[in-house]
Amino acid sequence: MARSLLIKITCAAEAAERANQGLTVAATAAASGVPVSVWLAGEATGFALREGATTLDLPLATAVPELMATILELGRVTVCGQCAARRNISENDIAGGARIAGAAGFVEEALLDGVQALVY
Repeated sequence: MARSLLIKITCAAEAAERANQGLTVAATAAASGVPVSVWLAGEATGFALREGATTLDLPLATAVPELMATILELGRVTVCGQCAARRNISENDIAGGARIAGAAGFVEEALLDGVQALVY
């Protein structure tokens, strides 16, 4: 069985380099054919918004919309359910292909055979 990546991103503009690293690793892995699942928590939930999505002002970094488009096309994006609720984000607010789910789903995914979990 091929290994897959489970990447949880918990930050956004307050830690732009860390957030960008998580998105870049996810997009690069997905573009390379690695199965990728990205979970967005905390301020990172804004990356999944359909309109007004969070961006990062980070020189020499690939733009967030481009990274998210790659991840959404080739991988899976999940927004933390509690984090979404605290920010009044619903399924109607997030990009097509993304979903909202709770911690049980993250734990289930993290415990699958062949999964490498990374947290940014």
